[in-house]
Amino acid sequence: MKTIDDYNFKGKQAIIRVDFNVPLNAERKVTDISRILAAKPTILKILEDGGAPVLMSHLGRPEGNEEKYSLKHIASTISDVIGVRVKFAEDCIGANAESMAEALQPGEILLLENLRFHNEEKQGDKNFAEALSKLGDIYVNDAFGTAHRAHASTTVVAEFFEDKCMGYLLQKEVESLDKVLNSKEKPVTAVIGGAKVSSKITVIENILPKIDHLIIGGGMAFTFIKAQGGNIGTSLVEDDKQELALSIIEKAKAHNVEIHLPIDTVATQDFSNEGENKVTDIKAIPEHLMGLDAGPETREKFAAVIAQSKIILWNGPLGVFEMENYANGTIALGKAIAEATAKGAFSLVGGGDSVSAAKKFGFDQQVSYVSTGGGAMLEMLEGKTLPGIKALE
Repeated sequence: MKTIDDYNFKGKQAIIRVDFNVPLNAERKVTDISRILAAKPTILKILEDGGAPVLMSHLGRPEGNEEKYSLKHIASTISDVIGVRVKFAEDCIGANAESMAEALQPGEILLLENLRFHNEEKQGDKNFAEALSKLGDIYVNDAFGTAHRAHASTTVVAEFFEDKCMGYLLQKEVESLDKVLNSKEKPVTAVIGGAKVSSKITVIENILPKIDHLIIGGGMAFTFIKAQGGNIGTSLVEDDKQELALSIIEKAKAHNVEIHLPIDTVATQDFSNEGENKVTDIKAIPEHLMGLDAGPETREKFAAVIAQSKIILWNGPLGVFEMENYANGTIALGKAIAEATAKGAFSLVGGGDSVSAAKKFGFDQQVSYVSTGGGAMLEMLEGKTLPGIKALE
C-alpha cells in the first residue's frame, strides 16, 4: 500500500478525502480545529511539492442540501490553519466543480461542497464516485474517521485511480494501531472502560491473544463483579452478559492474560454530582448505592500495572468523568499513562469518551498518539479490514 511519500505531486492535482466534520457554534464558526490541524501535514506536502489539493469532506448529517451544513462555513478557518486562501466550489461534482478544479494552479487549494448533499455518497454510488474522480490525478485518503464506511468518496472512488495512497494522518493511525496489535515489546496493557461489556466484547476477544494485561473499568466492571458473586447495589449492570463476562475471564486465563478488576469504588445514592458519596469495597456495595468511579485502592493498583507496561491502549474512562466528584479515577489513569509514556512506553488513546477525557484533563499532549476515529479504531481493534484502507491496496 502506497503512502503520500511515494509520490511527488509537482504539477498534479490531488483529490483528498479529509475528515472535516468539525463542530460549529450557532454563528457557524468552527469551535474545534483539531481535525483540520490533523490533515494539515498532508495538504502542506502536496502544496510544497508544487501540487494542488482538492479537498472533499462531509459535515454533519444533512437531509439533502441544508445550508447550515455547507462547507463554505469552514473555508476561512481552513485558510487560516493552512496559511493559503481556500477556493470553494458550490457543488462537489458537475461542470462548476470540474472547471474550478481544472483552473487550479500549483499551490492553490479547492474545497468542494458537502459530499452528503448527495445521497449517492452514502450509497457508495459508482457514477457519483466516477464524477468525483474527474477532479484529481491522484487519490489520497486521509480520513481515518470515515475509513470504516464503504462510501463513494472513501472507497469506491479509489477504483478510478491508478495512483492512490494514504495521507500522513491515515498512515499514522494504521501504524499506531499496528504497534499496539502486533508489538514485539512487552508487556502490552489494554485499558477497556466505558458503560457496557456488550459494546466492547468483540474488541476484547480480538486483542486477548495480543496483550499481557487487561484492565477493566467503568460501568462495565460491575457486570464482571456481579458475575463473580459480588453485591453491586444499584450500579449499572448488564444482567444478560454475566455469562459472557465469566467466559472472558476464562479466555484471558487461556491466553495467559492477567485481568485487573476494580477493588473499590466511589458510590452514591443518586446519579448526580451533588449528593454525598463514600468509598466502598466493589464487591460489597450497599443495596441503595451505585458505584460511579474507581476508588483510591483501584487507582493505585491500575497505576502499578501501567507503570510496568511498554505498550498501552486506553479505550474508555474509569468513571463518570463528566462529573467532578467522579473524575478522579480517570484522571489518575491519565496521569499513570502520561508518566509511563514519559519513561518510554508507547500509548494510544482512542474512542470518543477516552479522547474527550484526555483532552479535558490535558493528557492529549502527554500520550504517544490520540486516535481521530472512534468507530474506525474500534473496528480495527475488532480485527476487521476497513473498506477505506482496503481500497488503497
